[in-house]
Amino acid sequence: MIADTGINQPKITIAAAEIAPFAKTGGLADAVAALSASLAANGCRVNLVMPAYRSIIKTAINDAQYVADIGFRTAGQAVPAGIYRYPIGPSQNIYFIRCDEFFDRAGLYGESGIDYTDNDRRFALFSRAVLEVAGLTGSRIIHLNDWHAAPAAAILKLQPERYPGLNAARTLLTIHNLAYQGHFARDRWPSLGLDPAAFYPAFEFYGGVNFLKSGLVCADRLVTVSPTYAREVTSEGCGFGLEGVLRTRAASFSGIVNGVDYNLWNPENDLYLVQHYSAADLSGKAACKKTIQQFYGLEEDPAAPVAAVVSRLADGKGMELIREILKKLIGSGAQFILLGNGVRDLEDFFRALPSVYPGKAGTIIGFDDGLAHRTIAGADMLLMPSQREPCGLTQLYALKYGTVPIVRRTGGLADTVKPAEGDRGDGFLFDEYSGTALWEAVNQARTWFEERPSWQSLMRRGMLADHSWSRSMQQYLQIYRALLS
Repeated sequence: MIADTGINQPKITIAAAEIAPFAKTGGLADAVAALSASLAANGCRVNLVMPAYRSIIKTAINDAQYVADIGFRTAGQAVPAGIYRYPIGPSQNIYFIRCDEFFDRAGLYGESGIDYTDNDRRFALFSRAVLEVAGLTGSRIIHLNDWHAAPAAAILKLQPERYPGLNAARTLLTIHNLAYQGHFARDRWPSLGLDPAAFYPAFEFYGGVNFLKSGLVCADRLVTVSPTYAREVTSEGCGFGLEGVLRTRAASFSGIVNGVDYNLWNPENDLYLVQHYSAADLSGKAACKKTIQQFYGLEEDPAAPVAAVVSRLADGKGMELIREILKKLIGSGAQFILLGNGVRDLEDFFRALPSVYPGKAGTIIGFDDGLAHRTIAGADMLLMPSQREPCGLTQLYALKYGTVPIVRRTGGLADTVKPAEGDRGDGFLFDEYSGTALWEAVNQARTWFEERPSWQSLMRRGMLADHSWSRSMQQYLQIYRALLS
């Protein structure tokens, strides 16, 4: 353990709307938790901040220590909230922001696919609470994640007199997916408790309020979750309306690929698997494949390649391309399994597949973390034909489990999957966003699959690649130090 030495090992507040294992809807929660753990293991003092959702109120809040009451005026209304500290390691604490009016709800951001109508007030309060925690803990780095926390950078810059203890603090904003920005109508501006003059240029977006834009304009440093995605979102028409803002911040904007927590994702010791395996001994993967074929109702055929999808069923994930090639995929002798949920018509389509292709296709609509581990371990190939993918974690999990990824060359997929060529590479990539291009990549993979020695070498290369948080954490640490130097 390295001692905290000021600039070399800064005290950090990391804020996010979700952090595993306390609340999770996607990769954001995993990424923040893993980065925090890696920083703490490197000697940093890390304070995480997140809302106290209903699940936390029912469980962890009872073991947390009350720290302080904080009160805010949002949209002209006084809203009380409390700060609770929950230790999660020698150098890590998580601070829960308890405001039952805003966070004691069934969902994190909404219910039944519909956002809560007061998300502007909920996350304006959260952003101010982040600054309160940073001041209480004496943090010199305030690391914000996504639109829910982005206004904290703007509030600190626009109202420094309210936070005198943070005069020397610096802000960093990580953008996990630029498509999600926190758009609100202009009449929601009072939620933030800022002077009307602050609306331009930090928050204004086509006449409305944009929480993410405020962080892009005001944070001292900007990061997104892969170098390729950082380049893509500054291109005309690819930044969801914010590419111009990002181009003006080009000198302070870069990409750092997310990593994997191999304490949780490792086929050598994964508690969810029926049998463990490694790059040195692949024999256990056959048992995982047989188990998953049984679970999804497939024919138990070790010679049939199993292609899996573990994904949200959402726009941009390439589900329409998979629909386009499914008949040919099944006709080629492959099997198909899917775990995920999302858009209703996609759910309905994939839910019907087992009856259309009995013994050849299986679908689970929903999400279960243990089943995700078993599905990835039991499959031979992972299909991830995303139209856009800021980083992606599922392809990194697949690589570690010897499940060869077939991905579109975009964002973090381009940065993490190396094309199979001879005795190099660990996956298959395609460029054009079309079913034809995806099918060509799948066919290439099927050819390799039939040559078992070459396929197993391909698997091993992926399993031995290092996509841990160690390298990514060091890049973040360099940015923290540069901000404070």
